Amino acid sequence: MTTRRRATPDATRRSEESRRAILTAAFDLVGQVGYARLSIEGIAARAGVGKQTIYRWWPSKGAVLFDAFLMLSEGETGRPALPDTGDLEADLKAVLRSTVAELNDPRYDEPMRALNTEILHDPALAAAYAERLDGPLKEAKKERLRSAQRAGELRADLDLDVAVEMVWGPLLSRWLQRGGPLTPHYADTIVETALNGLRRPTRRRRDQH
Repeated sequence: MTTRRRATPDATRRSEESRRAILTAAFDLVGQVGYARLSIEGIAARAGVGKQTIYRWWPSKGAVLFDAFLMLSEGETGRPALPDTGDLEADLKAVLRSTVAELNDPRYDEPMRALNTEILHDPALAAAYAERLDGPLKEAKKERLRSAQRAGELRADLDLDVAVEMVWGPLLSRWLQRGGPLTPHYADTIVETALNGLRRPTRRRRDQH
């Protein structure tokens, strides 16, 4: 007679399932009740875990929400990168139009506003955001501009940090302050206006000075 070996629970798999359930619950709840009413207890109840499980992995609800955003991009491989078709203007318009669509999505609006607010008040969360999300994205934007510099589309002496702020700053500012509609046309206008100041001067313009 043979004895059947009892399967050993896969603790790693169980932990990953719990982690994803918690992050999904946090993302869904903040969109329903708002960040002010979001609580660790509420997240735990929605995820079907004990609140101590959440506190063991995250120091605050802001940290949970931040990881929920990171989870959305877990399927992507490698470093973030912007499209590089050889046409800088078209590539930037495509990226900003995608950003407009995301910012206008009701499912993302409240969670992103909550995260931006929390970052202002939580230095540790701000540091994590800069290291794990904003920093890599900013470097990807600068690398696309470097490619344009190598192709002669942009001035070689361009301050890339300032250039990134010129292209993406107006869009995020209008969204945060609710200063006007976010439309594909507005995204295109930002790119066209910024590039007018960032491009290398043409020979005709140089000869006029």
